[in-house]
Amino acid sequence: MALLDTPRPAALRRKRRRETGRTLAFLSPWLIGFGLFFAYPLISTAYFSFMKYDGFTAPTFNGLKNWTYLFQHYPFFWQGLRNTLWLVVVMVTLRVAFGLGVGVLITKVKTGAGLFRTAFYLPYLAPPVAATMAFAFLLNPGTGPVNHLLGELGLPQPGWFTDPDWSKPALTLLAMWGVGDLMVIFMAALLDVPKEQYEAAELDGAGPWQRFRFVTLPNITPIVLFAVVTGVIQTMQYYTQAIVAGKVASGVIGGSGQQFEPGYPHGSTWTLPQMVYNLGFQRFDTGTACAAALVLFAISTAFTALLLRRGAGLVED
Repeated sequence: MALLDTPRPAALRRKRRRETGRTLAFLSPWLIGFGLFFAYPLISTAYFSFMKYDGFTAPTFNGLKNWTYLFQHYPFFWQGLRNTLWLVVVMVTLRVAFGLGVGVLITKVKTGAGLFRTAFYLPYLAPPVAATMAFAFLLNPGTGPVNHLLGELGLPQPGWFTDPDWSKPALTLLAMWGVGDLMVIFMAALLDVPKEQYEAAELDGAGPWQRFRFVTLPNITPIVLFAVVTGVIQTMQYYTQAIVAGKVASGVIGGSGQQFEPGYPHGSTWTLPQMVYNLGFQRFDTGTACAAALVLFAISTAFTALLLRRGAGLVED
């Protein structure tokens, strides 16, 4: 009787096929989206990076000429790479530190916490173009109120967006001004830390710094890792604020026929996403633009993989 009750191999195969079909049906929305919006564009970009293609005529294979031109002959590649990496290292670090600091301070406020939360979060809602133009006005070296105030205090008056040494720090200030998104995320994580751990640490004689280091930080490490990874990915795609700041500072804010120096001033705000746009939509060199996009993708992937690998041990601890 036991042998008669054992399912036949054909029945088992049919059951497995039904389970596989059911699983694929549930996964189909994600699979379709992944294929259409990630896999197909990535494969197409890799294909066109080995083609001579201007977006109008049929592509023709030209081997590694696009890559050779990008790394050896395109005059703005290495400068754009340096600027982008500078923004990733400095801007992401300061935004995460500042957002965490603001979140910690607001969680300690007894009165008016809602007002402070609103005041710090509202700048994040400002459109990037409008916010950048406002900052360009505030930091105008000749007429801006910031330099006027610094002069009244007897402090140096930087050139900000008109000075290649200060343009990236000015963009960093703009990014820190819109730190409301990170503040909200960190506040949610900070409020979720068990109060019993703070009480136990205080009974053991731990001061504010020790409580933050040994209680707060271990509990919010996954959130910090999330903020850093998403910040790196976002900054690797940094485009709008840099190009708007350069155009406003140079006096080119619109209109056809106006000449604009890429990355004004002196290429200091030139980034890799601007380079992809310049190659693909201004020079109509789609093949080289695809090669540049793959470089951008590879660097973003490497940063993300490194951060996740280094952060995995911290999260496990």
